Parts: sequence; C-alpha cells; structure tokens
Amino acid sequence: MWVEHARMHAKHRGHEAMHAEMVLILIATLVVAQLLLVQWKQRHPRSYNMVTLFQMWVVPLYFTVKLHWWRFLVIWIFFSAVTAFVTFRATRKPLVQTTPRLVYKWFLLIYKISYATGIVGYMAVMFTLFGLNLLFKIKPEDAMDFGISLLFYGLYYGVLERDFAEMCADYMASTIGFYSESGMPTKHLSDSMCAVCGQQIFVDVSEEGIIENTYRLSCNHVFHEFCIRGWCIVGKKQTCPYCKEKVDLKRMFSNPWERPHVMYGQLLDWLRYLVAWQPVIIGLVQGINYILGLE
Repeated sequence: MWVEHARMHAKHRGHEAMHAEMVLILIATLVVAQLLLVQWKQRHPRSYNMVTLFQMWVVPLYFTVKLHWWRFLVIWIFFSAVTAFVTFRATRKPLVQTTPRLVYKWFLLIYKISYATGIVGYMAVMFTLFGLNLLFKIKPEDAMDFGISLLFYGLYYGVLERDFAEMCADYMASTIGFYSESGMPTKHLSDSMCAVCGQQIFVDVSEEGIIENTYRLSCNHVFHEFCIRGWCIVGKKQTCPYCKEKVDLKRMFSNPWERPHVMYGQLLDWLRYLVAWQPVIIGLVQGINYILGLE
C-alpha cells in the first residue's frame, strides 16, 4: 500500500501547475454548467424536465450493465415496465376515470417504499460507523455495503418516481381540463367536482363514485384528500390545481409525523441534479482535460 502511494507521488511530482489548472477547469465548468442549467430550467422547463428524467432513467443503466449489477437491473426492468404502463394510461385521451387513482397509488407506493428503504439504509450506515454491527457479528464491509445499497435504491427510485409522477400529473390534469400550465383552464370547476381526478366529490348512495374525506385549500377549492395529497407530494405541485394559488404544505400536513415526507421530497428534488447532471459535467471536465493534454 505504501509502495503504491509513493509511486503515485513520484508520478505526479512537479505537476502542481497542471493540477491547479485542472481544479480551475473543474470549478469553472461547474459554475458555467449550473448557470446554463438554471437558465434552461427557467426558460424551457418542460424540455429540461424531460431531458433530466431521461438521463436519470438511462445513466444508471449504463453503469449497471458495465459493472454487472444484475439485481439492480432486474428491479430497474420491473419498475420501468410498470411505470411505462401507468404512464401510457395517464397520457391516453379520453382519460379513463380510474386512471388518476391508479397513477397516484402506484407512485405513492414507490414513494413510501423508497422512503422506508432510504431510512433503513441510513440507519445501517450509522450503525456500522458506530460499530453496532459487531453486536450481530456482521463484518463492517458487509454492513456498509448493505446500508449504502439500500440508501442508493431508496434515493434513486424516489427521485425517479417523483419526476414520472409530475409528468403524469400534468398530462392528466390537462386532459381533464381544470388545469393548464399556462393560461386559463378549459373548464369551469363546480363545487361538487374534484379538479385532480375529475370525479364527483359528494356522491349520493344511488350514484357511482368515490366516497372519502375531502380537503379545502385556502382558496376555498375542495378536493378529495387523497387526490390533493397525491397532487402536492407525489406530483410535486405546490399550487391549487385550478386557480394556481400557492398551497400551504405546513397547514396541509399539520401532523408532525407527516412533515418528514415533505422534507424527504425536497431532498429528492435536490438529489436529482446530482443523479442526472453530475456525471455529464464530470465527463465534460474529463473531455476538456484530455483535449488540453492534462492528466
């Protein structure tokens, strides 16, 4: 080990100026890339979200095949197959009445599984750092690998499902007609209609429909509680589906046990940049170094 360390020092001796150039290139590329990504997201959010989603979906697949992570590949194929079916249902016109429920149930399930998986992975990593794995006679490297794997699974699929859910939510809401990303809705929302799923809120005994709890936003628009929670947490929307008034998430999730779901969603939104664009930026930096002859 010390021999290899000494060889590396000998190989890079006298290259301090080159290393400084490489650091400057890395910092400059990160700054410029961040500015360009922010401008792209502000000016063309739809194309930005689609490209980001595609990269998050495909980039890990490349490393999975390259490194022979077959377990991840099997889970990825299963998730992709079910999500493709759900997305297909969400983009059909006319929209089947049961589709919004199907979409939010599937992505809410993945959201909860990823949340629980991430928590277990984080606890496994912390237990290993504190040496508690020795109580169960588990090797530190095995315990750490287990924790990091679960943490990666939870965060990756948590990020991916939220972006797919947001895309499906936009398609469904636009098809139903009570929501438009820009401009006025194409339909008038009555007091007895849920703008998220397009079904009646209050149903007579003799009528077909969904009987469940409702929730009234500060703008006085009423929705099925399941629908508006799916719209805000799963679909990443923080505005009313009809009038676009900002939703007070702290008021909606007054239960302290539910608030971590909001913070977890915000963490996933931050991590999506690392998952989608960080490999691209690092590859760009390596390409610039190669062109300039820096090693």
